Amino acid sequence: MSTPASSVLMDDDRVRVTRYDFAPGDETGWHVHDMEYVIVTLTDCRLRLDLPGGQTTDSTIPAGSAYSRPRGTEHNVANGGAAPMSFIEVELK
Repeated sequence: MSTPASSVLMDDDRVRVTRYDFAPGDETGWHVHDMEYVIVTLTDCRLRLDLPGGQTTDSTIPAGSAYSRPRGTEHNVANGGAAPMSFIEVELK
């Protein structure tokens, strides 16, 4: 398993902003989010999400879209497509 490249763009007392760049097949590995967060896609993102209980979902999120998830979200995120994908994660402290 290869992990995506990541770089923290900002980290202050209110938010942490991180850019993630996934090559095809890259995945984050299982993790639990300690904070509520917002994702903003920079490219079309073909996401494969592995969820607790063995469920897997596939979705395509268009470039320029945004969505949020609550604190405690647990998953493994993978690039399920053939093209690189990138997004920004904004964690709310």
